[in-house]
Amino acid sequence: MSEKGQNSRGEGPVERPDASGTERFGSLSAANHGASATDGDRPQAGGTSGKRRGRKARYARRAAFVVFGTFGLSALVFVIAYLLTPIPSAKSASIASGSVFYYSDGTTPFAREGPNRTIVDLKKVPKVVRDAVLAAENRSFYRDPGVSVQGTARAMWSTVSGGQVQGGSTITQQMVRNYYNGLSQERTVFRKLKEIMISMKVGNEKSKDWILEQYLNTIYFGRAAYGIEAASKAYFDLPVEKLTAAQGAYLAAAIQQPTSFGAAAKADQPAAEARWHYVLDGMVQLGSITASDAAQMKFPKLAKQKLTNTLKGQIGYMKNIAVKELQDRGYTEDEITRGGLKIRTTFNKDLMAAAEATVKADLPSGTSKQMLTGLVSVDPSTGEVKAFYGGKNYLDTQLSTSFGSYAQAGSGFKPYVLAAALDQGISLDSTVDGSSPQTFGNAQIHNDSDISYGEVNLIKATQRSINTAYVNLGQKVGLDKVTAMAEDMGIPEKQLTANSANSAPSFPLGVVSLSPAQQAGGFATFAAEGVHHRTHVIYSVTDSNGTEHKVKDESNRAFGKQVARDATYAMTQVVESGTGTRAQLDDGRPVAGKTGTTDKARALWFNGFIPQLATSVAVFNSNPNKPVTIPGYSSYGGSLPAQIWHDYMTVATQDMPIKNFGDPTYSGGGDNTSPQQVPTTRPPHTATAAPTPTVPTHTAKPPQTFTPTPGPTKTTKPTRSPTLPPKAPTGRTRETP
Repeated sequence: MSEKGQNSRGEGPVERPDASGTERFGSLSAANHGASATDGDRPQAGGTSGKRRGRKARYARRAAFVVFGTFGLSALVFVIAYLLTPIPSAKSASIASGSVFYYSDGTTPFAREGPNRTIVDLKKVPKVVRDAVLAAENRSFYRDPGVSVQGTARAMWSTVSGGQVQGGSTITQQMVRNYYNGLSQERTVFRKLKEIMISMKVGNEKSKDWILEQYLNTIYFGRAAYGIEAASKAYFDLPVEKLTAAQGAYLAAAIQQPTSFGAAAKADQPAAEARWHYVLDGMVQLGSITASDAAQMKFPKLAKQKLTNTLKGQIGYMKNIAVKELQDRGYTEDEITRGGLKIRTTFNKDLMAAAEATVKADLPSGTSKQMLTGLVSVDPSTGEVKAFYGGKNYLDTQLSTSFGSYAQAGSGFKPYVLAAALDQGISLDSTVDGSSPQTFGNAQIHNDSDISYGEVNLIKATQRSINTAYVNLGQKVGLDKVTAMAEDMGIPEKQLTANSANSAPSFPLGVVSLSPAQQAGGFATFAAEGVHHRTHVIYSVTDSNGTEHKVKDESNRAFGKQVARDATYAMTQVVESGTGTRAQLDDGRPVAGKTGTTDKARALWFNGFIPQLATSVAVFNSNPNKPVTIPGYSSYGGSLPAQIWHDYMTVATQDMPIKNFGDPTYSGGGDNTSPQQVPTTRPPHTATAAPTPTVPTHTAKPPQTFTPTPGPTKTTKPTRSPTLPPKAPTGRTRETP
């Protein structure tokens, strides 16, 4: 075979003697080129498809890099976000428990301040109730990582695709949203992502039982109830540990639609019953109850929903007075509102009802709304306010007539002067000039109807409420001593010295304004034989840890025991045969007290006491420049105020033993005769005749919520009751000019 033939077939390289090797390499290139051309001329079955496969492989590799890169980056971002997302602090409102106010028995609540929530341990919630909540809200709770992958994916896809942002929340997510700061309730992707991070972190760091406990204590159930304990009481009037499976299923069903479930009252409401059955089916699935148990359960009967205006009647007054005292004792608003305090007040439930019923029964129909009534009862041995009447309805008027309203004390202030005199060694036998009129400085003082009594002892001066006698007594004692005595008996100095009232000769006549609560506390000092206990309405406060803090008794001796007994004796004569006979109690127990009628009858008072209880009643005009006018009654403290006092105390003393006051140093008795006109050399005074008492024609309304029942009756006098028309005073005299 020739070299040419070999070369043409390409069987070998062309060997040339050129040492440069250029030709050789050139031939080789030509041969390769020829081969390539030859191949290109032939059909190539896999050439194009191979190129395509190559391109696809390259694209696949690139896509894989993108996917894995994105996934890795996302995972890295997720890990970083997870590590950098702290668990926020708990919302104060979420863990807060409202403070509850109780009557004096310590077990009967009457008001709440703050959110209606009571925190309970998970162990107090029956397992069947817990299972009901899981069946309703998150059946995989004890298995999931704190978030629902499926629910979250669905919510996220709905968001990025332009649909409505959805929930997909587990119990952990719901708890996180309600329990921690920094997570609003608005539905945004950013908030949802933050919620997921915190939920996963909480799920990793907290136990499932802890999460469930916080959830049950924070979730809203309807009927203004936050948390399972409050919901149990709102829906079934039961503590949570008493709930049945059926009741627990209802509360669990209410979580999804609390408003509609809160309003549900009958078993025939399809939506509520359907949701309830759904929960029961879930409980069967969880193994909490059997299918047979579920089939036999009846749709639970709900307790009647309580009115939302929980402060109506006297309740608002009671709560506000208690809150004010708590603040005075150093409790902050935040502590009271969200501290979970149990506040035991001194208010006796029965006496509160009796006070309200008596006032409403005794006030005649047709009485102007401008006529206000206050009533306060104080335990002399402790200073505790046992009952009061604050007004017709707190929802209409928030200012209490017993604690927040003030009226001139009138002759109801004279016992403070009497106590000061006796404390200075002036005896009941001492006499003062009771003639009328008399001039003191630039002031001319008159007795009621300008009756002159001449020289009278302190018993008669008190019994007949003789103005001029008491002005003379004040001058004899010294008004500074009277001021100091009133302070020791609980009257604030700023009220006694306002407008320099305590420097005027008329100071003993009660020109200062006092509240019924202050008067009741002052007169309680006589009943306590000279010891004044600070008037208060808080008995104890139990904090969220269960520690009870009792209010410390704050007391001082205002005057000696014998001074108290002598002053009390003088005031018993007021009730037995003086200006306050209407206040006599029908069981014959001794009563001491003092009427009060201000100038032009702008305020009427009766302040009385027995050894166990002091009560002050005031009727006054909301317009201080106008007189008190009550249909069927004369305008004296011994008329309607004394009648109210009698009727209320008849009920209040039903279960009290009859006790006597201590013996006075004086035993000569009071004055049982009519006063005589005593000639005087002073200029004559034209007195306006006293109003003629009229028999009331009204019929008192019966109590609406509490019917006072009179105690035992004596054969010497008829039984009185708030439901009977009060009698008009006979032979009364106006006590102040």
